[in-house]
Amino acid sequence: MTGIASASSSGPSLPARERLLLLAALGTLAALAWFYLLRHGSAMASMEMHARDGMDFATILAMWIVMMLAMMLPSVAPAVLVHAAVSQRLTDAAEARRRSAAFIGGYALSWSVFSIAAAGLQVWLERLALLSPALVEASPLAGGLVVAAAGVYQLTPAKEVCLRHCRTPLQFVAEHWRPGIAGALRMGTWHGFYCIGCCGALMALLFVGGVMNLVWVAAIAIFVLFEKIALPGTRAGRFSSGFALLGAGAFLIAG
Repeated sequence: MTGIASASSSGPSLPARERLLLLAALGTLAALAWFYLLRHGSAMASMEMHARDGMDFATILAMWIVMMLAMMLPSVAPAVLVHAAVSQRLTDAAEARRRSAAFIGGYALSWSVFSIAAAGLQVWLERLALLSPALVEASPLAGGLVVAAAGVYQLTPAKEVCLRHCRTPLQFVAEHWRPGIAGALRMGTWHGFYCIGCCGALMALLFVGGVMNLVWVAAIAIFVLFEKIALPGTRAGRFSSGFALLGAGAFLIAG
């Protein structure tokens, strides 16, 4: 930990070339994910809602994984850059790149685990006829309760803790540093789980606006990005968005 403190005490900096390479890699992965969604999302939304066989579940799971990567990769860029900067101070450039790839892989792994649960929930809701053919909550009451629940979660201490880890990547790297490629994989996975704790409830809103409504998907992704890097302090941002969601949920329930 002493080495990490000295490597990051003045704020780690990354050479411009390495920074551009990492941002280009993340941007390319996110762009490919969005291309996949644009190309296959409408077909996914129009699938008939019969009982799913194994291949259909695999398709749903793949769509969720790609969708989570499209939404979340842009917001992990600050953590990836900080981790890479500290790694370059402690090892050579080639090893630092491998560690960065492992960190990103661990982050993707955590969201893949989340996607398994989300895909299973979608199939379960379809079988209970609680989703419309457009993959939207069939009941306005249920949709309103989901929105309100997401608003309540925005106000909880758990949300604050997870959001703080996402908004302060330097502190996360200093507290959770593990050496080597396996350590970077573990760090990326833990950072991903903090992000799930921060944003997982917001992903439930996909079942309200439409799982494959790409405008809605993009809107949530933009909000997540701004919540992590641009909105004012965690408490102000959480409370404003939380009460807004509570109001929207109450409107849906009343309607």
